[in-house]
Amino acid sequence: QVQLVESGGGSVQPGGSLRLSCAASGNIRSDNVMGWYRQIPGEQREVVASITSRGSTNYADSVKGRFTISRDNAKNTVYLQMNSLKPEDTAVYYCNVKELYTGATISDYWGQGTQVTVSS
Repeated sequence: QVQLVESGGGSVQPGGSLRLSCAASGNIRSDNVMGWYRQIPGEQREVVASITSRGSTNYADSVKGRFTISRDNAKNTVYLQMNSLKPEDTAVYYCNVKELYTGATISDYWGQGTQVTVSS
């Protein structure tokens, strides 16, 4: 069973930075996509950024140029560096790992979520 443990959330003023980390434990297929999602109460969870096991990245338009996703495959850890934070970035951020087989998602794991609050 795969478990995801997140860290790094907190409160910051607009324009500030935070770095989220998510460590995955258990047996994970080498072909996977690690990502970050966020959710505001009352709204749907949305993807923020994702990175494949080969290092290809995708970002939501709202965070392009401000957030950077990276991963350490040896540690099964994914990071989200968030710079130039805005109040609208306030949300609970969730780590996600999707295991792939021949391009299809066969398993989907979620972290417990970490609160990010951007406020003056």
